[in-house]
Amino acid sequence: MNTEQFEKMRSAQGFIAALDQSGGSTPKALRLYGVADSDYANEAEMFDLIHQMRTRIMTSPVFTGERILGSILFEMTMDRQIMGMGSAEYLWHEKNIVPFLKVDKGLADEADGAQVMKPMPGLDGVLERALTHDVFGTKMRSVIKMGNAAGVGAVVGQQFDVARQIIAADLVPIIEPEIDIHSPEKAAAETLLKAALLAEVNALGEGQFIMLKLTPPEEDDLYAELVAHPNVLRVVALSGGYSRDEANARLARNHGVVASFSRALTAGLSVQQSQADFDAALDASIESIYQASLT
Repeated sequence: MNTEQFEKMRSAQGFIAALDQSGGSTPKALRLYGVADSDYANEAEMFDLIHQMRTRIMTSPVFTGERILGSILFEMTMDRQIMGMGSAEYLWHEKNIVPFLKVDKGLADEADGAQVMKPMPGLDGVLERALTHDVFGTKMRSVIKMGNAAGVGAVVGQQFDVARQIIAADLVPIIEPEIDIHSPEKAAAETLLKAALLAEVNALGEGQFIMLKLTPPEEDDLYAELVAHPNVLRVVALSGGYSRDEANARLARNHGVVASFSRALTAGLSVQQSQADFDAALDASIESIYQASLT
């Protein structure tokens, strides 16, 4: 494990930029950026366009390690280059931003009010490759839709089973059991999730570190015990479909939690903007999220 990256993630101020849109979420991200579905003919062209967008963000002079702790990359992004360097290497060596890799393969069908992750065959090989690219950790997402103990238990159990495999590979996993912000049982699901997470975290050994990426809870500081837990390197918040202003407001009320926003980070950026306008819009977005992450 890179000790410099570890110390930055443990103690520096800032937030995590989530730039890991996958095949399913890329078309929407491109539409919000001003790229229409008709602007590309196939998936290869689509991924070229989203890499251009990510490159524009990551090479912007306002996108630096002064306010950004880390960035989560899609596997295809890790394998591509920025300014003649591997994307992850560019982030770490040029920007002082800690790279993470999204490793999940999407969601299984809903059962018991939740969606666990699809199987991840070949994960060990992906983790080995990530280490050669200076990647520090991983991210994997499940979704909880109802306050159902069986569903929450299935999500958390699977997440920690895979997390132990990732820890064994000398990487730090970001565990993301997202609770749908539109759930009619959001608060009940959060209570169940907190208990399940604490049980798993308490079972980790000394020197086994994880991070948690959670939906901002209905009860402020609900996850304070997890924030303070010695095995939890960081607790970060997803934006989950909230507007940037709403996500920032909820984040600021949860002390010790920092952002890991995707849509809320890139909202307002457009392919049509001049570089000066693009940088100004990105700077304003980064600053607002940074400030909300300081509480």
